[in-house]
Amino acid sequence: MSVTIHDVARRANVSISTVSRAFTSPDLVRHQTRSRVLAAASELGYHAVGAPQPVVRTGHIGIVVSDLGNPFFTGVLDGVQARARQDDVAVLFASSDQDPATEQNLVRRMARQVDGVVLGSPSMTDDQLRALAGQTTLVLLNREVPGIPSIVMDAADGMRQAIEHLAALGHRRCAYLGGPRMSWANRARRAGLTEAAERHGTEVVEFGPFPPVFEGGLQGADLALAADVTAIVAYNDLVAFGALARLNARGVPVPDEISLVGFDDLVFAAISAPPLTTIAMPTEAAGRAAVTMLLDLLDGAADEHATQVLDTYLIVRATTAPPSG
Repeated sequence: MSVTIHDVARRANVSISTVSRAFTSPDLVRHQTRSRVLAAASELGYHAVGAPQPVVRTGHIGIVVSDLGNPFFTGVLDGVQARARQDDVAVLFASSDQDPATEQNLVRRMARQVDGVVLGSPSMTDDQLRALAGQTTLVLLNREVPGIPSIVMDAADGMRQAIEHLAALGHRRCAYLGGPRMSWANRARRAGLTEAAERHGTEVVEFGPFPPVFEGGLQGADLALAADVTAIVAYNDLVAFGALARLNARGVPVPDEISLVGFDDLVFAAISAPPLTTIAMPTEAAGRAAVTMLLDLLDGAADEHATQVLDTYLIVRATTAPPSG
């Protein structure tokens, strides 16, 4: 005998009209009730004519990051895996190697195999990201686009803390070694930098864009020295490590002659020589939060336009000091 809407209503302990609305007007039915109806329909093998079929979950989620070689994403992936294990969800990883076309293709291919995707530090345009959000459940990490749920770390406030720290030490002329030109994270850092510099009367000389890697700092350090600054703020810790190596090679002691601040608080920051003053980014917490948001979205329990902002904070170590003289 074929399964009817009456069978589903009895199994879910709801009225026939509620079953009908669960398929045809889901917005009019409470999430828990609709889930019960869909579960009953799935168990009985019922399919409403002309209505969307109940979604079958794969138990997999995906995460695409811009550069697996960047230790910043190590913390993010640790958080993603730890949170996914709590719900017995498998995670597929991929790296776009900072290429927007590859990034877009990876998400599209993943969408066929997973329930949703976390996209870390994407370099696609806002319109491209909105188009992808129409193809799969998507959560952005370290990028904010209106209309797409996201987890962001407050880089602007972190930069404000860095400039306030340097200003309190007496620095009045600083260099900023910027990241990639189209990077959302770089724009967020610059916003905090500009605001704090104006408030504290600090002159900032900007250089870049530089690739967010060790080699970017090697070039940036020479430019900063030529600009006669007393402090350098780097886009991230990798750039800061490159700058530190170049300053050491040129016989410029840090922090005796020039102070240096990084961004991210990578594991190497605490053991560099000297240990690096930096802005701590809550990468593992961000990975956990992104998975939580994605799973809540899949369950219909999260705002599809929500942005969660995580705090950043300054860690003062040995690369900052009052300017000489």
